[in-house]
Amino acid sequence: MIIAQELHSQEGICQDVIFPPGDLYSDEPPLESELHLRQIILLLTCLEWLWRDRNDFYAAGNLTIYYSPRQRKSEYFRGPDFFVVLGCERKTRKSWVVWEEDGKYPNVILEILSDSTANTDKDLKKKIYQDTFRTPDYFWFDPYTQEFAGFHLVDGEYQPLQASEQGYLWSHQLGLYLGVYEGLLRFFTRDGQLVPTPEETADQIQKKAEQAEQKAERLAAKLRELNINPDTI
Repeated sequence: MIIAQELHSQEGICQDVIFPPGDLYSDEPPLESELHLRQIILLLTCLEWLWRDRNDFYAAGNLTIYYSPRQRKSEYFRGPDFFVVLGCERKTRKSWVVWEEDGKYPNVILEILSDSTANTDKDLKKKIYQDTFRTPDYFWFDPYTQEFAGFHLVDGEYQPLQASEQGYLWSHQLGLYLGVYEGLLRFFTRDGQLVPTPEETADQIQKKAEQAEQKAERLAAKLRELNINPDTI
């Protein structure tokens, strides 16, 4: 989505422009659709659950990144749909202000495409993330058409990532694959295992417990057939 316009000089800003107050969590417009929101929440939930014991990263969705070389929030800002910064303190932020974060830019960015933003995501934003942010891994995904692409920064230029046999794309920065699963983008481990949500993890544990109980019941029934009391073993 088109998040913010590039303002190349303070003098060129129209006097009628009203900038957002500093206590807003983001100055971004509403998300394109409910599906966009679900996709962002899914990625955030899975990554934070997988890295629940880590305190050296920051992940956010639809949050503004301020990167003015003159340290002004009135110019040079973008709001990726989803991004991850590595090697930083894990804490809540209202925005990502590059000059307040030791000059760090995102290590990974994902834009969710729509009819109104696809051209910007594939052209202008890609160029900004490549030339200014120097973000190593950039992805885009359309949850409606299932278009999915990824790039890795090599010698200062984005090179397309080659898909695995399963159609997954490897994120060098995250050490994870990204791939489409049941219509939405998900994370996968190096060996191709789906990174679950907390709810999916709970379901898996419950399922294994039920299977173990059923196996025990079958064994007990077999022992009784042999006139062996399973309670005495």
